[in-house]
Amino acid sequence: MTSYTAPLKDMQFLLHEVLATSASDVPGYGDLDESFTAAVLEEAGKVASEVLAPLNAVGDREGCVVENGSVRTPEGFKAAFEAMKTGGWTALDCDPEYGGQGLPYLLNCAVGEIFVSANMAFNMYQGLTHGAVSAIHTHGTDAQKATWLPKMISCDWTGTMNLTEPHCGTDLGLLRTRAEPQDDGSYLITGQKIFISAGDHDLAENIVHLVLAKAPGGGEGTRGISLFIVPKFLVNEDGSLGARNGVTLGKIEEKMGIHGNATCVLDYDGAKGWLLGELHKGMRAMFTMMNEARLGVGLQGYAVAEAAYQNAVLYARDRLQGRAVTGAKNPEGPADPLIVHPDIRRNLMEQKSFVEGARALTFWGASLIDRAHRLDDKAADGLVGLLTPVIKGFQTDKGFESAVAAQQVYGGHGYIEEQGMSQFARDARIAMIYEGANGVQALDLVGRKLAADGGKHVMAFFDLVKAEVKAHDGDERMKAFTDPLKVASKQLQAAGMYFMAEGMKNPDAALSGSYDFMHLMGHVCLGLMWTRMAAAAHAALDAGAADKAFYEAKIATGRFYMARQLPACAAHLARIESGADPVMALPDAAF
Repeated sequence: MTSYTAPLKDMQFLLHEVLATSASDVPGYGDLDESFTAAVLEEAGKVASEVLAPLNAVGDREGCVVENGSVRTPEGFKAAFEAMKTGGWTALDCDPEYGGQGLPYLLNCAVGEIFVSANMAFNMYQGLTHGAVSAIHTHGTDAQKATWLPKMISCDWTGTMNLTEPHCGTDLGLLRTRAEPQDDGSYLITGQKIFISAGDHDLAENIVHLVLAKAPGGGEGTRGISLFIVPKFLVNEDGSLGARNGVTLGKIEEKMGIHGNATCVLDYDGAKGWLLGELHKGMRAMFTMMNEARLGVGLQGYAVAEAAYQNAVLYARDRLQGRAVTGAKNPEGPADPLIVHPDIRRNLMEQKSFVEGARALTFWGASLIDRAHRLDDKAADGLVGLLTPVIKGFQTDKGFESAVAAQQVYGGHGYIEEQGMSQFARDARIAMIYEGANGVQALDLVGRKLAADGGKHVMAFFDLVKAEVKAHDGDERMKAFTDPLKVASKQLQAAGMYFMAEGMKNPDAALSGSYDFMHLMGHVCLGLMWTRMAAAAHAALDAGAADKAFYEAKIATGRFYMARQLPACAAHLARIESGADPVMALPDAAF
């Protein structure tokens, strides 16, 4: 049986000593003083450890089942969902006009990490609803907002996003679901959607599906796609629920992980829907959900790894195995604990340094989203757009690696289901695939984001790195951070120059290196985060901080990342500069 404790001290360190939220000019951040965020996060931690974490294994073991054409969620999920609603956790950063609390997205992100670590499958029911709320809030009419948002923000009704069809995933231009206009301004939606997370369940009175479909006159490809609001139950004029709509559950997918979340096939047979946003411009509205979801999935990558890491540390301290090569550390016992052995330390340090660095990057990304939305800061919006595929792709790849590494600490016991470690690996695996598989994230980064707005956003990122290095000139304590960061940043710039020089002549040369570039940039991002965290930790120690051990551990963990992980940038650059030939040399028939 696994356990989970929210990393409150680490979160507070990021919020108040690295990001300095309460001193920020972003509207609402002034309210995020240490006592307030401590109270919110501590209470979220209690819900996570006492309510959600005990249901994690239950959801994995029982899964979801179909009864009378509807989904029944695992035992305890319904009561837990009611507790989440009652506690107001579903509405933290939503618009107060529709029942939300109006807090910054950054705080919602921190709370979300806690809930994902405790029970990723459960948290998806409310997490997907949040994305649907954002799409309706951004693109809906006043009447649509009044109809749908209050019930969705409270999670009396939940939401989904319906993109994928059996014959098309990433290439949405191939979708076949059609929308036929009606005289009353509605549309009849017909088609099949697959891989719909939380597509049906017994946790809410209604489920509001946001469905991509093609309406007449839109043309070929994605230009003809529109987005529609299609509820499971129709809503009467007085807000009460009416007749069942023409959307039915086809089946639940049997999956490798996230068994507690119902991943559904949904069949639409003349289901009544309403256009959201502009006709034939559904991709614009859908990307409001997708961009938020991608940062959320990047969060899932490290949040599951955090839970796996915590359990690996507990096991490594408790399990006796062999003697330390430098002499017995537990002379009164038959053997020493696993944690004394250098290779176990290496394994745990790789996990710890990744998780803490990824948390910092995600929190920074969330703060940029707040800055973009609350101050209409175009530079912040462009920067977070650049970072989103890195946060999603790099962090979910490394998050899965970390979950497997945590399982490895257990040896053979990690492969036995009763220990619970395999669930972390199985649950983490999906994050590399959904909301745009990681190969697509890499293509988006290299093919679109680097050149966006004439490349000014990636240049702004390099300027941030350069400024961070320069800020610590003359501080010998920081050279273990700034020197490796400077080298890695130059390697990232060299990769970008290679794409500029070769990509126009041979696009395969750039795209063959896109995955390596995503990882190279991910390492540079975490190197930047560790430099910022180290500077904050040194400042705290200089000021006479009481908890010296915390700050010293932070510095030591960062030094490990810079010395042992950042050198991977050189390998990624070498692979990028090898060009397309090693990748594309074989004819199709030779595979």
